Amino acid sequence: MPYNPNLHHRRSIRLKGYDYSQAGAYFITICCQDMKCLFGEVVMEEALNFNEIGNSDFIRAGASPAPTGATMQLNVYGQIAHDEWNILSERFLNVILDVFQIMPNHMHGIIVLKEQATIKIGDIIGAYKSLVAYKCLELFKLQNKIMGKLWQRNYYEHIIRTEDAYENISNYIINNPAKWCKDKFFIK
Repeated sequence: MPYNPNLHHRRSIRLKGYDYSQAGAYFITICCQDMKCLFGEVVMEEALNFNEIGNSDFIRAGASPAPTGATMQLNVYGQIAHDEWNILSERFLNVILDVFQIMPNHMHGIIVLKEQATIKIGDIIGAYKSLVAYKCLELFKLQNKIMGKLWQRNYYEHIIRTEDAYENISNYIINNPAKWCKDKFFIK
């Protein structure tokens, strides 16, 4: 079918007129293609049972009672996504990486641009997605497997404008594994 601008148009999800190279904090979400769980799994942690260990052992171990929670257990592809995110600030010197979380089929992170940049948030995310996809593809090839498309087209961002918004978003990211079963991206 030939290109028809009345049928084939993409609506931008970016804030119209906003300069994404300006200093500020940005909440980023990047999803795997078709929401495939490619990066590992969320593993439930069991709460400590006081009946199984004596109180002195409990105190000596430096532990404190905690409710049952969950952690993200990364597989080799998830580890690549994790490691590449961690070194973004080495690639882009005006970038500070804040809290982030790799989930089974997506990732969340906060990027802070220290000052007006020559590069935009979209360029940073594009580089990240490309680097992760390339390294994952290398592993797929070593196993004689076909990877297909790793990432969904585009990404989600939210400009963080207040300290309260920052706190809420940070807590959401940190607690994302514990709330995985209720997450909008959850797939069994």
